[in-house]
Amino acid sequence: MSHWYRQDRDGAFCLSLHIQPGARKSGVAGLHGDALKIRLHAPPVDGKANAALLAYVAELLDLPKAAVSLKSGQTSRQKVVRVEGVDETRLASLPAASE
Repeated sequence: MSHWYRQDRDGAFCLSLHIQPGARKSGVAGLHGDALKIRLHAPPVDGKANAALLAYVAELLDLPKAAVSLKSGQTSRQKVVRVEGVDETRLASLPAASE
């Protein structure tokens, strides 16, 4: 198992993410230490980047938005996102996640 995600006892996954808000376009940018780096087009203002992050992760994993929630890091670039209804092979297949 990769260091940037772990599975909880209930089967959900917690993803360690490093966020770069205000990027030219949104996308996965590879690993940043023990976190997956995600660039977001949204600015870090009034929770817009957090909302964009949750929507982006849901879209990336082909899940409903309700399956993705912010567990920690509300005002930090280092965030932990909880994802329900995804399997480990899908996480491991993310672009640049295996770098």
